[in-house]
Amino acid sequence: MSRSPDASIAIAAHDIAAWHTHTDVLVIGYGGAGACAALEAAACGAEVTVLEVASDGGGTTALSGGQIYLGGGTPIQNACGFSDTRADMEAYIRIAAGANADADKISAYCEGSLEHFDWLVNQGVVFNPEYYGGKHTNTPEYQSLTWSGNEKGFRESQAAKPAPRAHKPKAFWEDGGATLMATLKAAVARSPIRVETDTRALALIHDNGRIVGALCRQDGELRAFGARRGVVLCAGGFVMNREMVAKYAPRLQDATPIGNPNDTGGGILMGIGAGGAAINMSEGFVSVIWYPAGAFCEGVFVNEQGQRFVNEDCYHARGGHHCLNQSGRKAYMVVDSTIFTEPPLYAAAQVKEVGESFEELERDAGFPEGTLAATMATYNRFAARGEDPLFHKHRDFLRPLDKPPYALLDFSIDSGIYYPSFTLGGLDTTVDGEVRRPSGAVIPGLYAAGRNAAGLPRSGEGYASGFSVGDATFFGRRAGRTAARNS
Repeated sequence: MSRSPDASIAIAAHDIAAWHTHTDVLVIGYGGAGACAALEAAACGAEVTVLEVASDGGGTTALSGGQIYLGGGTPIQNACGFSDTRADMEAYIRIAAGANADADKISAYCEGSLEHFDWLVNQGVVFNPEYYGGKHTNTPEYQSLTWSGNEKGFRESQAAKPAPRAHKPKAFWEDGGATLMATLKAAVARSPIRVETDTRALALIHDNGRIVGALCRQDGELRAFGARRGVVLCAGGFVMNREMVAKYAPRLQDATPIGNPNDTGGGILMGIGAGGAAINMSEGFVSVIWYPAGAFCEGVFVNEQGQRFVNEDCYHARGGHHCLNQSGRKAYMVVDSTIFTEPPLYAAAQVKEVGESFEELERDAGFPEGTLAATMATYNRFAARGEDPLFHKHRDFLRPLDKPPYALLDFSIDSGIYYPSFTLGGLDTTVDGEVRRPSGAVIPGLYAAGRNAAGLPRSGEGYASGFSVGDATFFGRRAGRTAARNS
């Protein structure tokens, strides 16, 4: 075969004139999911080859903040004085994952959380037993434990005792992902795993329906890599493929795609071409960030009707989700002089209007008469009592806004502020990473993990930092193990 194949069509083995090489387990993608799949498969005695399109491994995991969602009483939680149970962790994630939650995956993840922590430590990952309790997107220094979602939220805290579960490897601020991947790559280097970089997988190869390898472009040639036991797809999401985003997740089109430049959906398309079902494709993480500092959580979000729509102390993905849901995608924050010093760090939201009263702010910003003023009067009346019956903002961030002048900050997506996004859809897989057909039957020899699969994180609204890296590393291991044990 001389021309590049179509990823959406698997190639029959009898059309392969010559095989470049064979291995037991072929892992496509060398990010967190791929590294963990390879390590686990090798530990089961399989010969493993990893293919990576870039010149080095890392993937989106290396670009992330590195938080891993773990709980149930990890050594770091215990050392920092927090008690947690598997039952509370599971109850929280069931709410966070939303209506499309995979109960089997949630249960397996929570049951295996402590073992996964130990496994990571055994690979060389170092966690610092220090807690950070501020309102931030990550721990700002070398702390390894923090809050990363809506665990303290009104609904969530009624269903599960809150506990911080974001575990970042010991690294400065946002360097956790790079540190994690450096550690995993060092573990791979100590193993007999073979890594081939600058190799782009193009299409899967099947033999009477069973996946037996992949056709790749390497060194300017098309080369067939055979897999005796299975192929594990770990090639990332599709947020960088703007055509796929427009087709499957149009809500994310105006947001800023974040992640690896190679998150172009190639692994998902190859899985579809082999008969796999893609699910949850419209869902994605989308955020607008108004903290740090935590003082901005004392502000009040309103839409273009002057109505409040969310509790402002929520995790930033929930805030972004609801901002995008407002009519015209218009969203603003009302702050008083006590809060406002300069625009929030990440968003750098611009000041739309300033007024000495809510009525003046309402008039000059063009809200319908009596709307914004009524919203703020209602909010302040209840806040003075330490109450928020409409949205249940936590008391830590609840106080009347009564120190003029007042400012209206523009958090609308068309204002040019930062709305980061990535996709949460992928191939339908079993808890052990086997790729399913639309009928529910598994495709022999084909596995997927990380953002090639619809895994643990299913909801942008309920997303918590650490879900993706936790999901990729944990279910990457399971997929690699299952593939290795396939005969």
